Amino acid sequence: MTHTFVETNKQAGDPVRLHVVQAGSEDGPLIILLHGFPEFWYGWKKQIDALAEAGFWVWAPDQRGYNLSDKPTGIEAYGLDTLVADVIGLIDASGRQKAVIVGHDWGAAVAWWTAVSYPERVERLVVLNVPHPVVMKKFASRDFGQMRKSWYIGFFQLPWLPETMSSLGNWSALVKTLLGSSRPGTFRRADLQQYKAAWSQPGAVKAMINWYRAALRKPSAKRSSIRVIVPTLLIWGARDKFLKREMAQPSIDLCDNGRVVFLENASHWVQHEEPERVNELIIGEKEERE
Repeated sequence: MTHTFVETNKQAGDPVRLHVVQAGSEDGPLIILLHGFPEFWYGWKKQIDALAEAGFWVWAPDQRGYNLSDKPTGIEAYGLDTLVADVIGLIDASGRQKAVIVGHDWGAAVAWWTAVSYPERVERLVVLNVPHPVVMKKFASRDFGQMRKSWYIGFFQLPWLPETMSSLGNWSALVKTLLGSSRPGTFRRADLQQYKAAWSQPGAVKAMINWYRAALRKPSAKRSSIRVIVPTLLIWGARDKFLKREMAQPSIDLCDNGRVVFLENASHWVQHEEPERVNELIIGEKEERE
């Protein structure tokens, strides 16, 4: 793995520098791994080497606001369209026309919307444990079970309090969230030290939470179509404590060429808990299309 910084989102006139971990041969197909909350590039540590060995040129960025990447001030800097523009900027910086986009949690939402907005820049899409944004919006506003699971989104809209609560007791709330929602042993002490170091970067926790604030206050621009026309694989850990599995199939129904694979014993943190299977699915899709 090599660590570098890439300037992106230049076309918007407000570029940011993203910290990117890279691995594999520059001759291979580009694959961009987008982490979610409250992770950073390290959330893909069990995928990076395996994908590089399979022939991919792997880019795993810290998305804006996270860890070593720039942390613009203001909620408006974290709208979904801006986050998508960051991904397109990464593809541009690579010198490629297209990339395979893989996303988990918030990174999956960005991945979905990148494929909707710029299908010509996406070779194929792999999303982990997050539904299509339109399906998420519908369930979060109409399905009582999902509304209960998504209570924290409302809490994150409050000023300053979420940041304060998150950092209390050496980040005990975020640690409890990771440990309480994953299989025992998924996040080890050494892993948690890495996460705490990332969360402790100046301005990081506020920027991370601003993603949730922007989701409600800066909605994305309407698209002529919400369908996903690129090949799509949805991997879903069935024991997710945050998101109902009933959202998976309606998401695939919005894809021209999509399929869902449920991993019945995995939680929301599916790429950590069943890395071999997740890697196999991602690599298998590549080999199938070759």
